[in-house]
Amino acid sequence: MHIWVDADACPVVIKDILYRAALRSQQPLTLVANQMLRTPPSPLIRAVQVPRGFDVADDYIVERAFAGDLVITADIPLASEALQKGALVLSPRGERYTTENISERLSIRDMMEELRSAGVDTGGPAAFNQADRRAFANALDQLLQKALRADAAKQQS
Repeated sequence: MHIWVDADACPVVIKDILYRAALRSQQPLTLVANQMLRTPPSPLIRAVQVPRGFDVADDYIVERAFAGDLVITADIPLASEALQKGALVLSPRGERYTTENISERLSIRDMMEELRSAGVDTGGPAAFNQADRRAFANALDQLLQKALRADAAKQQS
């Protein structure tokens, strides 16, 4: 499993959790952003800077993600594309996107976009808090444990 992070808007605290998880689980981690990112020195962790532009980081991730990889993003269209490729998708708030819930998320996103274009103040997401951090850490741990068990089962057969 390769962990891909849509890193431009990913909270620093989530990146820190991901660094520790990648090292603990020995899973490669790539952060993709249109700005330079600092990462801990490790052959497992790297940052890729892509040119600025609409969906450039998203396209980079979609082109390289495979079935069974994990994509961390709050971007619903990116989540949808990653799911179509068979990747697992987790938001920085710990919400797991699945083929069962992504259509609803896309519809809500589109509706909110229409409201904003019509001048309606829809507010923004709630401030990131400790509960979000815990939810993410727990969901990430569950996904990594499941992946490690699957790898161990493959090696035994």
